[in-house]
Amino acid sequence: MFDKILIANRGEIAVRVARACRELGLRTVAVYSEADRESMAVRLADEAICIGPAAAKHSYLNAAAVLTAARITGADAVHPGYGFLSESPDFADACRTAGVTLIGPPADVMAELGDKQSARTLMAKAGLPLLPGSLDALEPDDAHALAEEIGYPVIVKAAAGGGGRGMRIVRDSAEFPEAYRETRATARMLFGDSRVYVEKYLERARHVEIQVLCDGHGAGIHLGERDCSVQRRHQKLIEESPAPHMPDGLAARMGRAAVEGVLAAGYVGAGTVEFLVDHAGNYYFMEVNCRIQVEHPVTEMVTGIDLVAEQIRIAAGLRLGYAQDQVVSRGAALECRVNAENPAAGFAPTPACIATFMPPGGPFVRVDTHAYTGYSVPPNYDSLLAKVIVWSPDRDGAIARMRRALAEFEIDGERLHTTREFLMSVLDHADFRSGNHSTALVAEIIDDTVRNND
Repeated sequence: MFDKILIANRGEIAVRVARACRELGLRTVAVYSEADRESMAVRLADEAICIGPAAAKHSYLNAAAVLTAARITGADAVHPGYGFLSESPDFADACRTAGVTLIGPPADVMAELGDKQSARTLMAKAGLPLLPGSLDALEPDDAHALAEEIGYPVIVKAAAGGGGRGMRIVRDSAEFPEAYRETRATARMLFGDSRVYVEKYLERARHVEIQVLCDGHGAGIHLGERDCSVQRRHQKLIEESPAPHMPDGLAARMGRAAVEGVLAAGYVGAGTVEFLVDHAGNYYFMEVNCRIQVEHPVTEMVTGIDLVAEQIRIAAGLRLGYAQDQVVSRGAALECRVNAENPAAGFAPTPACIATFMPPGGPFVRVDTHAYTGYSVPPNYDSLLAKVIVWSPDRDGAIARMRRALAEFEIDGERLHTTREFLMSVLDHADFRSGNHSTALVAEIIDDTVRNND
């Protein structure tokens, strides 16, 4: 096992990793930018070291600064959390060269699965179903011809994209050329890679993902599914497990396919295989996330398995602590992401000082957060303030518990707005309560609100 782990991240995931390390008896190093000097992760870690100014590119995205911090502090492993350097093959290679273990998959696996086109090709060879589309980058005329062939709507995606960025839905032939050019330009700007591809877009589909764990000895398991269909602009807001109204046996089939796919790629660590599920119960591979997910607590609540601890054990060379038949899901769990955003202003971020922060409690309520009373939300990073996670024996009970938890969650401050009340409106929506919602739900709620205000 490791002696000291450097946490190459910030916010709630840095706090989450620090707590897992403490329970494993491991020492921790928190790296922080000048904007995060008073962060909770800095307070909880055994050591802390500043790696640069507020701008992420000069701190949390600065691989040289992170590895210098690891060398100075004597850390023998790095946990990258999610975002920032967590899916960077170059950083994984740099860690190997520096003699530091990255808690994540090997660089070559990360590179192959992080590229959406090569991931689609690999998963197709492993037998996973794909939506109609291209496996290779296409020039504009060929891409347009393919869109005509598979039928609209289609979605144009950046091959190197991620996090819901670098994609655009196209609903008719006339708008395709401009959409293709704009997506290509966006991909070049965001990812330094202008390759894009085209695939069929499913209206009112469900976004269902499978959590996997693979060790370095060739073994892999899945820990069930999470429904992440409540999204705004491809950004997840609410996640749950199990996914409601799944046809009998579908989740198990998806789980087996996910494990076969990642093992074929040589995957090691915790990862997520994402699928779209249509109204007929057909499922289609989308992508692999080579890191811990924001919504991992949902799976932890229903399985009782600490995913961050398992990541660390696997990276240390240990075998999986569970066989597939030992993974048992019980009850239902929900997670709501409470962001410092103003829904009435198009969900614009509202960085501000928190005057009151009183998170909810009670039976089977978990709050993962880095915020506290007096904490100033910086404008430089993601607006996530807290994740509220609840468990109940059934889905109706989980919804009721989540609504109660959000209702008693007190967060306020001058100029501070949050998504708490908007999340409650989603929980109250008939389509969500019935489990018949899709990725279109949030857009429909926003449209209804605008019409009612007019």
